[in-house]
Amino acid sequence: MNKFESRKRRSLRTRHRISEQGAVSLTVHRTPRHIYAQVISKGVVLAAASSLEKAFREQDLGAGKINMASAIGALVAERAQAAGVTKVAFDRAGFKYHGRVKALAEGARGKGLQF
Repeated sequence: MNKFESRKRRSLRTRHRISEQGAVSLTVHRTPRHIYAQVISKGVVLAAASSLEKAFREQDLGAGKINMASAIGALVAERAQAAGVTKVAFDRAGFKYHGRVKALAEGARGKGLQF
């Protein structure tokens, strides 16, 4: 089993647990250049944010992808709260809770999202 299959397996296990609980999830996907976050409830996307958005790219966040991830976390938290969601389950999609994934989570917590 290679690292991609292992990540996919961890992802499926986590998503199964979240769906059993019936919780709203904050799902993260990262690529080497960008990061994406969605708040999902029963297959419906309630809020989303990514580093590809034009309004986001125009902001000056300084250097580094960690700062970008933290800002994305804060943005998705604001949008989720506008949609009426305050408590979510964090779905890191099999990625390690380290670096950009951790920064996104802390940015979302900083804006009042609970998980």
